[in-house]
Amino acid sequence: MARIDVDPGRGLFLLSTMRTSHVVRVTSTPEAEDALVGTYTGPLVDLDAAADIAALDVPDWRGFESTLDGREEYPVAGGVRFGQPALAVRHPDGVRSVEWRFAGHRVTDEAGGHTLELDFADAAYPLRVTVAYRVHDGGDVVERWANVTNDGDGAAIELHRFDSGALPLPRRDAYRLSHLFGRWGAETQLQRLPDVAVGETVLTSRRGTTSHQANPWFAIDDGTATETRGEVVSGALAWSGSWRIVVRRTENGRAQVLAGFGHEAFGPYRLAPGETLTTPVFAHLWTDGGFGGASREWHAYARSHVLPRADEVRPVLYNSWEATGFDLDQPSQERLAERAADLGAELFVVDDGWFGSRTSDHAGLGDWHVNRERFPDGLGPLIERVHELGMAFGIWVEPEMVNPDSELYRAHPDWVYHFQNRTRHEMRNQLVLNLARRDVADWIYEQLHRLLAENDIAFVKWDMNRPFTEAGWPGDADNPDRLWLDHVHNLYRVWDRLRTAHPDVAIESCSGGGARIDFGILARADQVWTSDNTDASDRLVIQHGFSQLYPARAMTCWVTDVPNFLTTRDVSLRYRFHAAMTGVLGIGGDLSQWAPTDLAQARELVAEYKRIRTVVQLGTQYRLSAPGTGLTAVQYTSADGAHTVLFAFLEGGRFGERPAPVRLAALDAAARYRVSGDGVEERELSGAALFGHGLPLDLRGDHASVLVHVERV
Repeated sequence: MARIDVDPGRGLFLLSTMRTSHVVRVTSTPEAEDALVGTYTGPLVDLDAAADIAALDVPDWRGFESTLDGREEYPVAGGVRFGQPALAVRHPDGVRSVEWRFAGHRVTDEAGGHTLELDFADAAYPLRVTVAYRVHDGGDVVERWANVTNDGDGAAIELHRFDSGALPLPRRDAYRLSHLFGRWGAETQLQRLPDVAVGETVLTSRRGTTSHQANPWFAIDDGTATETRGEVVSGALAWSGSWRIVVRRTENGRAQVLAGFGHEAFGPYRLAPGETLTTPVFAHLWTDGGFGGASREWHAYARSHVLPRADEVRPVLYNSWEATGFDLDQPSQERLAERAADLGAELFVVDDGWFGSRTSDHAGLGDWHVNRERFPDGLGPLIERVHELGMAFGIWVEPEMVNPDSELYRAHPDWVYHFQNRTRHEMRNQLVLNLARRDVADWIYEQLHRLLAENDIAFVKWDMNRPFTEAGWPGDADNPDRLWLDHVHNLYRVWDRLRTAHPDVAIESCSGGGARIDFGILARADQVWTSDNTDASDRLVIQHGFSQLYPARAMTCWVTDVPNFLTTRDVSLRYRFHAAMTGVLGIGGDLSQWAPTDLAQARELVAEYKRIRTVVQLGTQYRLSAPGTGLTAVQYTSADGAHTVLFAFLEGGRFGERPAPVRLAALDAAARYRVSGDGVEERELSGAALFGHGLPLDLRGDHASVLVHVERV
């Protein structure tokens, strides 16, 4: 059980999760009367031990330095501080400093969790800050966020930086940083930097979205952690717009991580009198179970506290985009639906091109009414046919965008982000709607609410195919830069309203592939589109990085045609299915061109996925061998340990040799297990043998794969 213990006399606040503790302290230092200092992150301790640790945490003072640098949980710009601030303000009289006093604390016990709020108030200005923490029963993630309030009645206070928090790291001789990087078609690639340099390492998105290029997650260890053992501290920011994570290693050997929304120079955000602004959640966890242990904690956290309907098993979907592109109509979609249903698909999704004058990517975006030339009687007859075939119906939308060649843009050219006297640059022939405007957000909601109310739609694929450029708001001269935050706030409001009005409709987050994947959007999305790159071999790399933080239950994976449109790689249908079966299975190929033998094999593989998807989507994941090692092996085990599924992929064989036996994880050494499936001899083996020796697999040649069942007898 999680708990929060407080020792007011010593200014100590102890946050305990199931297996870990995080200790913060309000204390006086030579540089500040009241500073919020982090003193411990690690295995469980009690208040007395926390007090001992605080007494031992005495920084060495050296000339031209501050004893606060690298130690604070919420550093402010002001006083004797020289590091990155979590809060930087400019008061109406030009003063650029915060000098706060501790004003008290509150502990709230809720169902399944506990919240600590620490209040601070500026000594001379009407600025109030609350730093908050939350711990949940049954897990080890600690959440934090901050509120800032302008208590004045006159002028606005400029916020030049307002982070969710700072995390001082345990003192170690070295700090290795793991993070995710990428680009379109190559998202969530894992990179480990051997030792963080003294100075500041910045992970960021300046694009208005989470971005293809980076993801708001990090993991730090001392360079010795492995997949299965070692101390790891990791963190994630729940925000779907521009963001920044700074890993700071100080000259005195300390390290600290700051995380928050907005990129550098995004503002200022002008906080109006009486206004309160709340940051997104910055969550962190400590584990001694290595990178795999950290991932499993994050997966459990996502399923328990982030994803809506997390225990709901997601259906097998078919998406028509790669089969028809923009050349679609009711008859072509019905023919595809018939073939998809025959394979065992449970959800049929019509992609781009069903609305307005959208016959290419040059026109129609923003006109969310059915194209009557393609669907003369609306979507109703197609939906009815899809239902007759035993499938639910889904649809693609891109509501935050507009083509200049559209009814919407001709009526409201002022509704896009732009600067006066500057070119409105297009990407993919489209511009970004100013969702920060409440009237635009309300309009988008009404369009989608009408679409869902008038049609029996069970699934919405919400896309966003370009980042912000010319991010200006000429109509808001007083606070134009709030658009970076308000766009996301209004996006969340629209999704929340839609989920309330249409509670049975599932939503998938897509942004040109994986440019909007984070815990902020996952709190509202049933799943996410991981990448536009559906090459099965590349996907193993992308999905490996994705799994560092996000669970398989949220990861949409498609089987598409070969040669792959992006890589031109040609691999077997079985290999493509196996790669896609490690998440939420989808099919996106042109079924009208599949050979009868391929259709028959696909039918068998879809049926096999349905038998194991509860284990894959809701089970515990173990990365046994990573891409780039020659063999990629991923294991999923059911909650009761009775059923394990193993996927293994050979990237390239040499001299006809088989890879080394794969050692399975988390099995009962004394139990017996029946092993069956591809590339193995069906037999019973002990858990000790499957872990100690490993399971030999008959894998040979390039891009071979197997799916193995391991069931407790």
